[in-house]
Amino acid sequence: MRNEMTNRQREILTTIVEQYIATGEPVSSGAIARLENLASGPASSATIRNEMAELAEQGLLEQPHTSAGRVPSARAFRLYVEQLSQRNSTGLIGPSAADVQSRIDTSLAGIAGAEALLERTSHVLAVLSSGVGIAMSTASSFDTLEHVHFSRLAERRVLAVVVTRSGMVRDRVLALDRDLTMLELETAANFLNEHFRGWSMERIRAEIARLIETERSAYQQMMEAAQQLWNQTVGAAAGSQAVFVDGVANLLGLPEDRERLREMLTALETKERLIELLNAYVDARQESVRVVFDLEQQAPEMAGLVLIAAPARVAGENLGSVGVIGPKRMNYPSNMSAVAYVAQMLERALMPRSS
Repeated sequence: MRNEMTNRQREILTTIVEQYIATGEPVSSGAIARLENLASGPASSATIRNEMAELAEQGLLEQPHTSAGRVPSARAFRLYVEQLSQRNSTGLIGPSAADVQSRIDTSLAGIAGAEALLERTSHVLAVLSSGVGIAMSTASSFDTLEHVHFSRLAERRVLAVVVTRSGMVRDRVLALDRDLTMLELETAANFLNEHFRGWSMERIRAEIARLIETERSAYQQMMEAAQQLWNQTVGAAAGSQAVFVDGVANLLGLPEDRERLREMLTALETKERLIELLNAYVDARQESVRVVFDLEQQAPEMAGLVLIAAPARVAGENLGSVGVIGPKRMNYPSNMSAVAYVAQMLERALMPRSS
């Protein structure tokens, strides 16, 4: 068995992968010979057949049933994607990249607010990939307070609404230790809005705790109310993630058994599962799009599916992630370009605006 492929074998493998993606049918040596597009020069069907036999020995091609053609193995898909990534480190790949960017620009034009943009992004990625589009935001220390409002719902129950500079809106029903009047709620909200507008979430929490330590007057009671409200409002939400999913129905045509398909669709519709996948595979330190073939290691019901994802990051901190999930037989150049471009757009959209 050879450890290294020749240039001709690499070309043949790439052609087989692309033909299989396009047709879904096993690719024969005769079909490769008829294409006559090998940079290494024309080759006979017999020569290509021998090269394909070598590729099969290396575990890169498989022969389904009694077909005369071959199909790429999982390892072949990985090598194909590696080659695509090496050609362009930006993730914007192939002649279709400009068209992909144009379609994304048109689809997202006029969308205001980070949350609306994320929701629309998942739909756009689903349409472009014919798979499942995912967009996730991560509340981070970069996001800063724009406005907070508290409303009394019942005894010791309060509705808190926090708007951040990036346009994210979070509402949460709070269960308090003691009842607060509307005047106390308004006073706490006014205090937070007047003193901490433009501050990061964690910095606000730390400053309130510091002020309580230094104040020993009637003012402290108001401070303690503000602290309780803020900690319950943001404490659990500071690391919360908004996830938008679209296109799950696109996978209904996959040739999977019904039970596994049901499990797969249930998993895709469960946002917590998608958060686990993105957190497991998307790293803010990565420089470009990542393509993951072994999703079953994290989620067994995802066997046979591929994740293409990228982070939206500012100063190395992950502000969100976007991606598509689909079958191995997908248009990798187009989907990788779409994910890379959308991630770049989200970096600009999720970056907190200066006051």
